[in-house]
Amino acid sequence: MPKPAPTATPQRPNPPGAAKPAAPKARATIADVALAAQVSKATVSRYLNGRTDILTPDMAKRVQEAIASLQYRPSPMAQALKHGRTRLIGLAVADVTNPFSVAVLQGAEKACQAAGYLLVLFNLGNEAGRERDAMHALSAYQLDGMILNRVDTSAQLWQDAQLHGKPIVLVDRFQEGMDADFVTVDNPGVIQIAMDHLQQQGFDEVLLVTEPIADVSSRTARQQAFAHYLQDLQGQAGTRRGQPAAMQGKVWESTPHNANALQQHLQQWQQQALQAGRHPAVLAGNAVASLRVATAVHALGWVPGRELGIIGVDETDWAALVGPGLSTVAQPTDALGQAAATCLIERIQGLQSPARTVELPGTIIVRGSTKSPNH
Repeated sequence: MPKPAPTATPQRPNPPGAAKPAAPKARATIADVALAAQVSKATVSRYLNGRTDILTPDMAKRVQEAIASLQYRPSPMAQALKHGRTRLIGLAVADVTNPFSVAVLQGAEKACQAAGYLLVLFNLGNEAGRERDAMHALSAYQLDGMILNRVDTSAQLWQDAQLHGKPIVLVDRFQEGMDADFVTVDNPGVIQIAMDHLQQQGFDEVLLVTEPIADVSSRTARQQAFAHYLQDLQGQAGTRRGQPAAMQGKVWESTPHNANALQQHLQQWQQQALQAGRHPAVLAGNAVASLRVATAVHALGWVPGRELGIIGVDETDWAALVGPGLSTVAQPTDALGQAAATCLIERIQGLQSPARTVELPGTIIVRGSTKSPNH
């Protein structure tokens, strides 16, 4: 026999005299304050903007009491838009998975917080199309300015932003023809620090492993500094008889897709160097290249500092954990981020001056991966 369908429980009416559930309290508006204080909305606006000097004491008191009674809070975004400033700053980084980008972000955030600005992050993912979106956000989201770590240095995506008075500060990657402050590490100095150390340790065959150089100014500057360093040494050796053979070097461009080729190249290059009686070492151009080299060395069953020396540009949290520790030339990433944000805030606040270039030095951190091959 089928069961009877369940019946709905009837809703009991509120007993006579019982209070009804309170409706959600709507946010008070300027109009509500004006009505409660019996003044005009313009008077409330003047009070909120600190123009109490043109209000009577009685008016100011009534507005103050109405604001307190209604718990009125002006909208920060509305106030910002009214004054043409949102106190929002964009930071567009080429690749947020690169430790360099994260460290710069942390430094920029410190400077922004100290000055009362909020930082909005855009990860370009090494895709030029995303850079266009970031530039569009300058106006679409009313950002006050942008710190930009460029992906596509060929497209002139920044021109519209500057035409609308939106300042941009470049970090790490320079853009030819762009009138903007540029904050970077001293790239030639970083390479010299690394090469001096390798030479002092007795390494004389160096392979620079870098991400594709293309038109990326920082990678170009490091590759050029590497070539100039070797040329200078060879010139000195040519004028000094009886001196040891000068350092020699080559460049290898590493990508996410040629990991096996990198491993094979390292093996062949290292064997050729040893057969020639030379001492091989790798100079990795940034943290991404360092990780790829360390991965290849591990796959070969080698130990950094034993089969070859390794030094990388960029200090990372994992550098000390690679074999006996990976020697690095640390970029002042926190200071770079703070300097970029400070430059941008100065521009937002009205600084008018020619474009500035800020170069900061690197610092060497020596670990076991560059142990002298003679020891």
